[in-house]
Amino acid sequence: MSADAIEGVALLLWAAEPEAPQRLVTPFFHAAAAAAMDLKVEIYFTARSVHLLVPGVAQALRASPLHEKTVLDAMREAVGHGAVLLACTDALHAQGIAPKALIAECSGRGGAVQFMSRVADTRWRTLVF
Repeated sequence: MSADAIEGVALLLWAAEPEAPQRLVTPFFHAAAAAAMDLKVEIYFTARSVHLLVPGVAQALRASPLHEKTVLDAMREAVGHGAVLLACTDALHAQGIAPKALIAECSGRGGAVQFMSRVADTRWRTLVF
């Protein structure tokens, strides 16, 4: 399959959680790069990563004290290039987060079924962070 036939990239945030801010910016840099290449980009927040979608959480985190951008800045950069942020409903429930109380950049819901449909689609590439 040629690179021209690739439709999109789906990223699953599993180990990207607020307690490990040093791991949080990289997925969004990759998402921004793929979106800037005119690929569709979907970012699936699952497990504890859904906390990044709660107002104030990502804004308070930096990958390093030497890094000027917050995690929210990196997320907004990816969204600005066209990436879509999707929250897993089951993860929100498990973490006690109200689905209506998420940052405006979150486009909707997406969980295991949606992500696995991307995994099974030969026109999509998937990454897990």
